Amino acid sequence: MALTPELLAYYEQGREHDRLRTGRGRLEFWRTQDVLRRVLPPAPARVLDVGGGTGVHAEWLVADGYTVELLDPIPAHVEQAARLPGVTARTGDARDLPVPDASADAVLLLGPLYHLAHRDDRVRALAEARRAARPGGVVAAATINRHAAVLDTVYLGLYQHEPERQAAHSAAADGIMFSPGHGFTAYFHHPDDVPGEFADAGLPAAARHGLEGAFWLYGDVGEWLDDPARRELLLGAQRSMESDPSLLGVSGHMLTVARRPR
Repeated sequence: MALTPELLAYYEQGREHDRLRTGRGRLEFWRTQDVLRRVLPPAPARVLDVGGGTGVHAEWLVADGYTVELLDPIPAHVEQAARLPGVTARTGDARDLPVPDASADAVLLLGPLYHLAHRDDRVRALAEARRAARPGGVVAAATINRHAAVLDTVYLGLYQHEPERQAAHSAAADGIMFSPGHGFTAYFHHPDDVPGEFADAGLPAAARHGLEGAFWLYGDVGEWLDDPARRELLLGAQRSMESDPSLLGVSGHMLTVARRPR
């Protein structure tokens, strides 16, 4: 991942941290938590949170009793995450992890694949996660779905603007998303391409989970998330259809999980 000035500027604003803690971004956060709590080994297993940002997931993992080491290429992220009680944080690149072989019970890539436009780099990052995981350990990676920008720009009312519309359809065509508003490139996966990247990294039998379903496009989703009882119903509704192949691409994000072969 090339740390361009535009990418650094975006993440140094703390926008990813806030995105997952406010508004409809909470749906992605809580669904990620929901899936991980079902697939991770019991605490106090050791979790390597690669590209963990400011520690938005590391924080609850520590609260659940896990031992968490966070790696991120953005120095400001590492500085902020290191202030969280129980979180060890340092700089690192997903494609060249500074950790020993088989040193983690689970390795999370909840962001790095968003910014690796070349397939070889994505497979390399997944292979590094496999190397760092113990035999039988979990590797989980988040991806942005191919049509997310088209869906999101319509939801946000931006689709009628030519630059946003062209960028969204370009991403739908080849996965390369250049954000006119932020000035950096992201990569959007087709859901059917992800298991092949996992397999080429030595991680067969990957299971896919659509995180938000269609619910992130509902105008009143924030009201559901604000109400604990309705929120649990919403999370359960998406859980019931999270791996239906016909619905995977409607989610903004997908979480794919595999285990390092023994």
